[in-house]
Amino acid sequence: MASNVYHFTTCWRVQSNCQEITDILGDAPDLVRWWPAVYLDVREVTAGDPETGLGKVISLYTKGWLPYTLRWQFRITENRSPHGFSLEAWGDFVGRGIWTFVQNDDWVDITYDWHIAAEKPLLRYLSFLMKPIFAANHRWAMQKGEESLKLELQRRYAQTAAGLKKEIS
Repeated sequence: MASNVYHFTTCWRVQSNCQEITDILGDAPDLVRWWPAVYLDVREVTAGDPETGLGKVISLYTKGWLPYTLRWQFRITENRSPHGFSLEAWGDFVGRGIWTFVQNDDWVDITYDWHIAAEKPLLRYLSFLMKPIFAANHRWAMQKGEESLKLELQRRYAQTAAGLKKEIS
């Protein structure tokens, strides 16, 4: 494996349902709001198929705890709604990601399988030396994602509860 090639498998577990997770993770431009530690700017470039989202292209500007940023894009290549989706990435990252959502009673087991080559010159040329640090940066970003997703779910539940309480009053 080339020194700039990475494979990460991230597992999260949240109290929710697959459709809600699909709705949250499928709304890429909203990542800036609920996952701000990583997503600085996210824009939809191409809408893709209105029914499936296939072909949707997203442009991203992201960061981690290390002092560099990344510009990359992805295209939705597979939709398994509400059980996940796959994407193809290019730019500072080149590769593919697969999100998988499995309902387990009141919980959703979320897996992200990320196979990439880091093409940003800093990452490409220093991976042979800095690979463990770059990998730790990715783990930090995904940990922030899990924390942020749990906060987003709490916010949604609080809004729903407040709405129900208002209807009852």
